[in-house]
Amino acid sequence: MRTILLAVLIFAAGFGGNAFAEESWQEALGRMPLGAGVTELNRTNCVPLMLDAFQSNSVVKALIFMPGATDEIYFFRRARARLSGANPSLADAIIALTNRTYIQADFRPPFLLLHTTEDPLDPIAIVKSEAKAAKLRARIVPDRLVFNDTLWDDVRPALRGKAGVWLRPYSNSPPSWHFYHDTFVACGLTQWELLEAVGMSGKTTFTLHWLTADYELDTRGGPVPGYSSK
Repeated sequence: MRTILLAVLIFAAGFGGNAFAEESWQEALGRMPLGAGVTELNRTNCVPLMLDAFQSNSVVKALIFMPGATDEIYFFRRARARLSGANPSLADAIIALTNRTYIQADFRPPFLLLHTTEDPLDPIAIVKSEAKAAKLRARIVPDRLVFNDTLWDDVRPALRGKAGVWLRPYSNSPPSWHFYHDTFVACGLTQWELLEAVGMSGKTTFTLHWLTADYELDTRGGPVPGYSSK
């Protein structure tokens, strides 16, 4: 028995201690089929294909298209990437997109962020109620949530009863007119992580109170890729 245990320890050490390591996002998303016969990602099919392909898993809880990425796809119309193989996966799509466009992928557990240099990657959240924040961090949202180029006025009612707080500003209010549209898919987020996902996708910050999360436009921004600063 002692010999068997020693052999297992040597096996694990021989692989740098990674024999039982958690898989990467590439491995997790590599098991998610993008769809048979898809040979190219473009302005029309890119986002819906990738959102639809995302499945619940233990590594990535949300795939988020940040405003810089959606600008590349819809505004600048520069997102085009060929796919090889008869049955590409979601990981194949992300790798192809990042290899051939200005879009980058950054894994900030539990989020996989698709972004460009103009997107701030660190969310800003101001907590006015620590007790409420603790409750939201402990509660899992069981539903699969999908938003594709969704206006704030439609995000709010879709998350009623799911986010654990009321979202403000209210629908049709001037402060929300400058929010970016939300584009993300999520499975198994906590309520706190859901609030963060909404902020990162819509380029907003939020302040958490006991009853509400109040969102404001995030005024941070980096250079737009492909354009000289001169």
